[in-house]
Parts: sequence; C-alpha cells; structure tokens
Amino acid sequence: MILCCGEALIDMIPTPVTTGGTGFVPHAGGAVFNTAIALGRLGVGTGFLTGMSRDLFGEQLREALEHSGVDARFAVLSDLPTTLAFVRLTDGHATYTFYDENTAGRSLFPDQLPDLPDSIETLYFGGISLISEPCADFYAGLALRDADSRAIVMDPNIRPGFIRDEARYRARLDLMIARTDILKVSDEDLEWILPGPGPLAEKAQAILAKGPGVVIVTRGGDGASAYLADGTAVEAPAQRVEVVDTVGAGDTFNAGVLEALSAGGYLKKSRISDISAAQMEKALARGAAVAAVTVSRAGANPPWARELSGLDLA
Repeated sequence: MILCCGEALIDMIPTPVTTGGTGFVPHAGGAVFNTAIALGRLGVGTGFLTGMSRDLFGEQLREALEHSGVDARFAVLSDLPTTLAFVRLTDGHATYTFYDENTAGRSLFPDQLPDLPDSIETLYFGGISLISEPCADFYAGLALRDADSRAIVMDPNIRPGFIRDEARYRARLDLMIARTDILKVSDEDLEWILPGPGPLAEKAQAILAKGPGVVIVTRGGDGASAYLADGTAVEAPAQRVEVVDTVGAGDTFNAGVLEALSAGGYLKKSRISDISAAQMEKALARGAAVAAVTVSRAGANPPWARELSGLDLA
C-alpha cells in the first residue's frame, strides 16, 4: 500500500450563477489528496493520512476518498475546521487563496506520529502540508522516522508566497530530500531550490547528490525528465489535449508515475535502485497520460483505470 500523507482541503471553484456573476462551488481537493484519489481510481492500494475535520467539509472529503477506493482510516479526526482554498482561473491556470489558520489539517504535531502497519511500503509527501506548521514538522518527522524501512516519495509543490520562514522551510526540505527515494519537482520548484544560472539537468544532478535515487523534473507542456542515480536521464513528452484547466495536473501525473512503478514492484525500499531507464520512461509516459485526462476536464477529476488503455506498465 502507498500511504499519501498531506493536506486534504476544499477547493472553492468559481462557477457562473444563474442570477449573473460568479459563485464558488466546494470541491474536494489538495495536492496530496488529489494524488491519493488518482491512485485509488487507478486501482493502486492507497491509504491517506491527514488531519481531518468532523465538519461538513470533512465529511465531503471522507466520502470522496471512500468513493475512489482510498483507505481513510489513518486520518486524525478533530473538531477544528477544514482548510478552504479559493481558486481563481486565468486562461485555465489556477491560483489560490488559502484559509488555513487553526484548521484540522494544519494542527498535527510531531508527538502524534502513528504506528503504521507493515503493509504500507511507500510514504508519499508533498504540498502545502510541508510548509504550514505544526503539521510540516509532523510529516517531516514521519518521513525521517520511517525512511530506513519504507520508500519515501515527495513532491514539494513549492508555493513561495505561502512560505513565512524561508530559512526554516529550506532546512526542513533539505532534511527530507536527503531521505527521499523519489523526488518529483517542477522546473519552477527546482529553480527555487537551487537558484541561479545553470541548466535544469545540472541542477537535477546536484539534487541527486543529496540523496534521492530518482529525480523527476516536469516542465508543463514541454514534458518531463527523470534522472537516475547512475547518471542516466530519460524523457517523455506531454500529451497534447485541449486544456480546460490545470487544477491537479501535477498531482495526477504523480499518481500515474507511481502506478507504473508499483505495477513493476519498484515502490519498495529495496527496489528503488532497480528502476531502469526503460521502466522510468514508461512511468513518465503513464503520468503524462493520466495528467492529460485531468486537464481535459474541469477541476481535479482524475481518470479511472477503465478510462485509460493501451499503455503497458510491465
């Protein structure tokens, strides 16, 4: 099982109303939540760990997880409210305004780290849950505690405008990167982590030297590259579709990559070094296929396995 660890929130999506103007419709979301939902729909054994409210939005999140086949029993329940993210779409691209103070998702503490069953072989981290404290320390503590026994996958999905203490965030991120097996970053993430001149490939290799076995770099419509510890690099193009919006695109790309690696038996601590260039190229292609469906329809609405065919995962 893959345990996705991070934020679950409500995306308030702008929607025209019959009386004129624009209203907001609540949709279950969050970067790590989106990846969990996509994995569940693809048929991968998936659990979800987060701080979750007992309010009506928390119920909406739990129902969405269960509907997509995700095990929600690891969620830490509380009476604090659910995080809300109001979305603004400009030419299909999303920007967000978060309401996250004193929420259930944010209010996780390092002394709440759970005991996890051996059936969980992979931990996936990312999103704003790695920025907002105290939950950021909770997730970092879990990753560092279990890095010797479980595969660690991370997509920091860095939002500079959300960071209040950059030095503290960078220090925490560096610790996690050093214990991460598969790190996925966007080109913008990579430039933020390693600012200054230099090609992306060079910067990805510098990140590899910090500890990961694989570094994946996405470049939006220009596709994705993966860099392996032996110096091999592979690429896969983005699939061309009519884009409705990009909400959840990177999150569902991650799910496709993880699905492919899981199908090959590589998402175990002992198998990360066995990932070949050919297998990684297939995984990138699967990620692109899953993301292409997501961006072709409104919101973070990843595909079910039955909607995807013709791509060998073996």
